[in-house]
Amino acid sequence: MTSLDRRRLIVSGLFLGAIGLVAYLGQARDASLAGIGHPGFRLEEVSADVGIDFRHHRPTLDPVFDNIAPHIAGVGAGVSVTDANRDGWPDLYFTNSRFDEPNALYLNQGDGRFVEMAASAGVANLNQKSEGVSMGSVWGDYDNDGLEDLLVYRYGYLRLYRNLGSLQFEDVTASAGLRRWVNSNGAIWFDFDRDGLLDLYVTAYFRSDVNLWNPVTTRIMHNSFEFAANGGRNLLFRNVGDGRFEDVTERMGVGSTRWTLAAASADFNADGWPDLYLANDYGPEEFFVNEGGTRFVLTRAGLETDSKSGMSVSLGDMSNRGRLDVFVTNISERGYLFQDNNLRLNLLAEVGRFEDVASGVVADAGWAWGAQFGDLNNDGWNDLYVLNGFVSADRDKSYWYEMSKVAGANGNIFEDARNWPAMGSTSLSGYERSRVLLNLGASGWVDVADSVGVTDEYDGRAVALVDLFNRGVLDVVIANQDQPATVYRNTVTPGNHWIGFALEGTRSNRSAIGAEVVIEFSGGHQRKVVDGGMGFASQNDRRLHFGLGSAGRVERAVIHWPSGMTQILTDLAVDRLHHVVEPDRL
Repeated sequence: MTSLDRRRLIVSGLFLGAIGLVAYLGQARDASLAGIGHPGFRLEEVSADVGIDFRHHRPTLDPVFDNIAPHIAGVGAGVSVTDANRDGWPDLYFTNSRFDEPNALYLNQGDGRFVEMAASAGVANLNQKSEGVSMGSVWGDYDNDGLEDLLVYRYGYLRLYRNLGSLQFEDVTASAGLRRWVNSNGAIWFDFDRDGLLDLYVTAYFRSDVNLWNPVTTRIMHNSFEFAANGGRNLLFRNVGDGRFEDVTERMGVGSTRWTLAAASADFNADGWPDLYLANDYGPEEFFVNEGGTRFVLTRAGLETDSKSGMSVSLGDMSNRGRLDVFVTNISERGYLFQDNNLRLNLLAEVGRFEDVASGVVADAGWAWGAQFGDLNNDGWNDLYVLNGFVSADRDKSYWYEMSKVAGANGNIFEDARNWPAMGSTSLSGYERSRVLLNLGASGWVDVADSVGVTDEYDGRAVALVDLFNRGVLDVVIANQDQPATVYRNTVTPGNHWIGFALEGTRSNRSAIGAEVVIEFSGGHQRKVVDGGMGFASQNDRRLHFGLGSAGRVERAVIHWPSGMTQILTDLAVDRLHHVVEPDRL
């Protein structure tokens, strides 16, 4: 056998192994899930009990858009998690989207209660006619001073607030070089060039010349339902280290105009550099590979022809292989459209692509928005929490028939908002309940929402998973569109163990955004990434939480720091949070 033959045999074996894994997981998605017993956790709605009374208000647009206003103004409810005052308790920031309605910063008191502090902190009144309205936010220590700073993205001008300490924030947008009008539904912090400073990627939906309150044209909509590329241009800002950012979008090749709704970053191909994954409306997802911090390359990776309506992108190790897989939400409505959600297995090492293995309850979740991976019962497997529902108005009237007529028209027609039939009081995939998808490993997934206490029919948008009360379990915080926020306190049945990591960078960015931790325990290998924004209009608790099931020990934890350093920890105690500071050297 020649060396070429041997290489071909190895490649063939890897390919067949990957296909076998995909087939196995695909079959598992449709397996019978009867008789699982109690799911091992319960979610109790405690918003009022803990003092969170936030209500989102949707934007009010120029009257020229009245016919389609519920559709255009159907976003803006966002939530992000941080420890704003460094007291060890996670705080919550909610965005509002109507002029003169304030955003909210809820400070965790450490006793099960939250107090709203946005006005006194200087981060409440962001929604003014000349500036735009908030769509979401992300936290990151861009100046490495140990305090978490706040970026609010809007349909309007970006806004960056520097954390001064003592719960005071200063608007530094102009001096940072970020005063740009971007009709954005998403942004993430990440360090693409690994220089220890957080850079910023901002997604764009409508074009930057679109002002929804002072329009010069009504031709603002997508020009295709399958491959639209006439949206706003995404932007990449490099942190130059003196409080300023420079626009490097063109140089780095990441200026997509595909109506991006969400982005996430991780080192998907294990080359040490953070890549970008985009969920795009009216078109295929996009995967940009980071080539040594010098440029990004749009890579096919099996995504290029799978055109859907990507709403949210979330990362998680779904099968304990030590890889980060991808979940992207889409739209399904029986009788009209079935795009199904995408659960993409990361097979880049084997066959250079992601493979969609979604079926059953994972694929069909209605008009899905935000979603997150997280181990809700601490059994050692990542579950999925998925939000649903677009516009809930008259229960007896649906806009889907009118929507189907629009979708069948010529792009030149539906690109003009004036040509859309009036929505009036109709619903569009309204009153859809959330899905709580329990991961049973080889046995598949089952929706346990009803049995764990999740029955609301709000129009969910952003969801964040966070250990609100420092108990070693993941609670659920939801921002609902034009409706009250929802907080679910999680009660896990005793018996399962957990371990957590709170990371602090030194050579890496102080927030440790982009750090990836792989733990080895009896349930296999599991990987998590410290996110600078993930899901839809959301950001999770950056403390990484791993459920361990019955495993009473973790053999080792491998930390891949953004600087490129790899740190190995052994003999770690379980059922506790480990604070780890990046060493200067190993």
